[in-house]
Amino acid sequence: MTQPRISYIPLEQMTPEMRVEMERCAREGTPRPESSAVRAHVQACFWFFANAWRDIFKNGVLEHSIKELCRVYVSRSVICEFCGNQRSIKGANEGLKETHYDGLVEFEKSTQYSERQKAALTLAEAMVWRLDTDDAFWARLHKHFTEPQIVELGCAIGLTHGQQSFIRLLNIDHHQVMAGTSASMAPGTETAEALARLKASPDYWAKRGAAPKKNAA
Repeated sequence: MTQPRISYIPLEQMTPEMRVEMERCAREGTPRPESSAVRAHVQACFWFFANAWRDIFKNGVLEHSIKELCRVYVSRSVICEFCGNQRSIKGANEGLKETHYDGLVEFEKSTQYSERQKAALTLAEAMVWRLDTDDAFWARLHKHFTEPQIVELGCAIGLTHGQQSFIRLLNIDHHQVMAGTSASMAPGTETAEALARLKASPDYWAKRGAAPKKNAA
């Protein structure tokens, strides 16, 4: 078991409302309990993320599966293993398959994404890698999304990018808080033992890295 850089707040030190949210994390995942137990050091931070995640990422004016692809794109880019080893149950219910996550870094070259999905991923790419954009970039976004949808997508990407950039530094991992559940875990990570085997594999996604582009498509 790795040693977290910031301790997990025990359930017994949380308010009843926070414990309900922690139970939801264990039951549904994204986020899993560990990151929430870190944010629980500050109740405002705990609820800021829980509420924003519910309202912007899980729900909202844009279909969740689009935002889920962008979330994992961020994981693959910043190498946040904790976040990258999770999958959204709601995203799966909206049609996402594991193969959709495999080609995210090279999404423009892939035939498995729709033009709408690719347009959304270009926004995630531009935000993560701080790429320059032009009129063609924005025309592509406006072709596939309304302005409210673009705003929500940008906010969702910004939320997950900021949190994943922090979480990847914390040395936290799955199956350390409220262990025994596998909700929203990626295939091959459902138990601590399985996760350890995956990380030891030479094909583990976090060992591949990701390279930025100079300009947005």
